[in-house]
Amino acid sequence: MSAARKVVVLISGSGSNLQALIDAQNTPALPNTRIALVFSNRKAAYGLTRATQANPPIPTSYLALQPYLKANLGKTRADYDVEVARVVLRENPDLIILAGWMHIFGEGFLDLAYGLKPLEEGEEPRTPVSVINLHPALPGAFDGANAIERAFEAFQKGEITQTGVMVHRVVKDVDRGEPLIVKEVPITKGEPIEAFEEKLHKVEHEIIVQAAARVLEEAKPQRVRAYL
Repeated sequence: MSAARKVVVLISGSGSNLQALIDAQNTPALPNTRIALVFSNRKAAYGLTRATQANPPIPTSYLALQPYLKANLGKTRADYDVEVARVVLRENPDLIILAGWMHIFGEGFLDLAYGLKPLEEGEEPRTPVSVINLHPALPGAFDGANAIERAFEAFQKGEITQTGVMVHRVVKDVDRGEPLIVKEVPITKGEPIEAFEEKLHKVEHEIIVQAAARVLEEAKPQRVRAYL
């Protein structure tokens, strides 16, 4: 059997989508795959607890922006992004998943992940690693934070009839990368936002696993055929 594919998951909150990935490890939904690290920018994120309580436990790491800037005078947000990239890429992941990660990465992270710049001065750039993000909206709609609440409000105003969720590749422009999986989620008239959120989260848990499996499958080394 080939070596397990390694995934790093970045979170900021409860980690329910992380849990879906944990549960899918080494099952037909996500075969021969191991989460090598869960990284958070919030110390109290419950997703870190989910990782440590997994069987076997998943290593975790934490680094928040403001404490980093206070401890490293003269450093910038871009420097923070580079430091996060270093922690993540030292795991040599086959895939990086942003699952409820509430921090917008700039070029400092993406240039390293996509092999455009070396991890350390004097090194060669690493092999590019796919970075994907889960976003609770349809492509081109409700980019950025609070997408669920904004979509629900737009429905109440009669501006939309449905919303959805997607997993997309991460680029510099927020939530504008190539969509990998898109699912529409209807909103029912009179439905409380709590019920709508629960319905939407169930779809999120499905597509984050599906998208991870798809990207890992695409990244598999292709067998070379010998033509006689």
